[in-house]
Amino acid sequence: MTTTSSPPPTSEPWPEAANYPPPETPEPPARATVEPLFPPVGLPAADPKGPTSWAGRLRTLPTRAWRGRPDDPAWARPALLGLLAATALLYFWNLSASGWANSFYSAAVQAGSQSWKAFFYGSSDAANFITVDKAPMSLWPMALSVRIFGLNSFALLAPQVLMGVATVGTVYATVRRRFSPLGGLVAGAVLALTPVAALMFRFNNPDALLVLLLTLAAYGLVRATETASTRWMLFVGVMLGFGFLTKTLQAFLVLPAFALVYLLVAPTGLGRRVLQLLYGAGAMIASAGWWVAIVELTPAADRPYIGGSQDNSFLSVTFGYNGFGRLTGEETGSVGGGGGRGGQGGGWGETGITRLFDGDIGGQIAWLLPAALLLLLVGLWATRRAPRTDSARTAFLVWGGWLLCTALTFSYMSGIFHQYYTVALAPAVAALVGMGVDGLWRARRQLPYAALLGLAVGGTAVWGYVLLGRATDFLPWLRWAVLVGGLLAAVALLAGTRLPARLAGRVGAAAGLIALAAALGGPAAYAADTVSTAHTGSIPTAGPRVQGAMGMGGPGGMRTRGGADDGRMSFPAGGQLPPGGGAFPQGGGAFPQGGGQPGGQTGGQAGGMPTGQFPQGGTGETGGRGAMGGGMGGLINGAQVSAELAALLKQDADQYTWIAAAVGSQNQASYQLATGAPVMALGGFNGSDPSLTLDAFKQYVQEGKVHYFIGGAGGGMAGAEGRTGGGSMGGSSQSAEIAAWVAATFTAQTVGGTTVYDLTTGN
Repeated sequence: MTTTSSPPPTSEPWPEAANYPPPETPEPPARATVEPLFPPVGLPAADPKGPTSWAGRLRTLPTRAWRGRPDDPAWARPALLGLLAATALLYFWNLSASGWANSFYSAAVQAGSQSWKAFFYGSSDAANFITVDKAPMSLWPMALSVRIFGLNSFALLAPQVLMGVATVGTVYATVRRRFSPLGGLVAGAVLALTPVAALMFRFNNPDALLVLLLTLAAYGLVRATETASTRWMLFVGVMLGFGFLTKTLQAFLVLPAFALVYLLVAPTGLGRRVLQLLYGAGAMIASAGWWVAIVELTPAADRPYIGGSQDNSFLSVTFGYNGFGRLTGEETGSVGGGGGRGGQGGGWGETGITRLFDGDIGGQIAWLLPAALLLLLVGLWATRRAPRTDSARTAFLVWGGWLLCTALTFSYMSGIFHQYYTVALAPAVAALVGMGVDGLWRARRQLPYAALLGLAVGGTAVWGYVLLGRATDFLPWLRWAVLVGGLLAAVALLAGTRLPARLAGRVGAAAGLIALAAALGGPAAYAADTVSTAHTGSIPTAGPRVQGAMGMGGPGGMRTRGGADDGRMSFPAGGQLPPGGGAFPQGGGAFPQGGGQPGGQTGGQAGGMPTGQFPQGGTGETGGRGAMGGGMGGLINGAQVSAELAALLKQDADQYTWIAAAVGSQNQASYQLATGAPVMALGGFNGSDPSLTLDAFKQYVQEGKVHYFIGGAGGGMAGAEGRTGGGSMGGSSQSAEIAAWVAATFTAQTVGGTTVYDLTTGN
């Protein structure tokens, strides 16, 4: 009998136990890590079903404009369209209240709408006697608008508003290339509510078009650095070239930064990067140089005199009066000395690293400037270990380079400097804030990033409290609301790092809204004040009157901010000139010596008023009537033209090439806009250009080409002594010689409070 043996008993109670893993050994807790603030990302997602050809993309543009990028959340594009609509509503609001705004450019627009030759050259009058002292591209959109819709304030200023809306959209698009829709929307809102932007995108100075072109150049540079695109580098060059034709060398302040960024980060070999930069430079030279070449090669007899120059050369204006002279203060023909060298006070304010934060300049641009600088440092530090071609760091370098190059130039330039120049900083400030907030907001649950975000919010609130305190009578409650709200938001952001996730989300959302309101409350209030107030003249400022305003003659000097109906000029209390003369040359020259009294009583002189005194004993205000003709003899703002005088000038207007002549383009502009007929601007903007000799003027009079000469009260400072003969920055005395000859040769008559001379009646 066979038996079978059974397996030996096992010592394990459960055979399956051998398959279990051994007990886990406890591991030490992991150290807390900080996630990257700007993690690497690829290029923006493309719609796989979208068109690839230019024709197809153009055909589907409306649909894509409404839908947005394929990876956008559903709310992103409606929010952007809402932002653009709100910006347009804000900027169009009360637009026509400013009338002709800067009549100097308005007259040139009028001339360009009547004569294509004046359009091309940027002439001050349709008879093409002299040009404005800038390249003409900023005038072209306005002149085309006036040709279509007629000469009126809305047609004149509407193109500027559209440029503002386009700039906001371009800033959003540039930030959105690398960051979230939230970052783009924050950047766009910051730009739209920057007070100086709300001013200059409703004003007819060249700055609106310049800022749009520079922003488009920044967008093109970001696109070029993504794929080392030659096409986009050519685009950048063209935009900078057009910027030159808008405001000459100011367009090139960003050039060193832009070129260096591309040279460092473009994803291709060094040799190709250098070659592409040369291509871009060629495009820039071609897009700017064609107009310059035509002007310089055209015989002087066949074109108008180049305003702002002492030798009838646009290159002289570019590199002198409008170029290096702005940096050094050596601006031949300028009505005021720079004088701000080495931090010393001068006609255009003190220079130095704090210039953009001081006086009323801070209220124009500096609300979020400290935050932008902080977030620039955060962005560069957070991306310090990223690859050379990292797109986040590239974006910070592009906008940070723009900001630093332009801000340092403005801070230390000793020549002519006005508060509104700071609009050129607004897109860079807005983009840096949007990008920095985007990264810190996503990482706000991590304590280091929450602390940085809280510092930016709290610091902005404290700085807003300081800026609002400079306008003591303007919404005094707002500064406290901004301070308290910003500090509470900063504390809530820090607390959110220690709260449960659900509660932290609610606290964070509330803190974000409060932080946004605190950061933008001050600039939004200034922007609202700006759009509700008329601004006229050559030196407008945004927001309410503040302590320590720079004005024309340094702190406490003149400041132009017109009212809704009179374009008033404000002068120092008591009506006296600033100590030492400020913007007015010492020793005479600014006002004619021995001039007569306000109201056109000139005692046979062509001058307007006594040296160093303001009308009516200096009450502090003048509506542009009487002796000042709008302040500083029409330099800041043109004269108020009576209906009686306008009717006289228009009589037999078609029989004369120029119905009148006046010293200075601001005075000329007032009479030309009032009559619709060409008026000769002797001496250009400052009256100091050698645009016409006395003998040549006598020849014009003999040939019957000029009907009247406007002097006295309406003519501002066109005196027998001359406003510029031996003026503080030199220049020609030809206009003064003409004025003296007219006063000695022809009989003066007073019409509507203004002294005029009929040049057809003989002596």
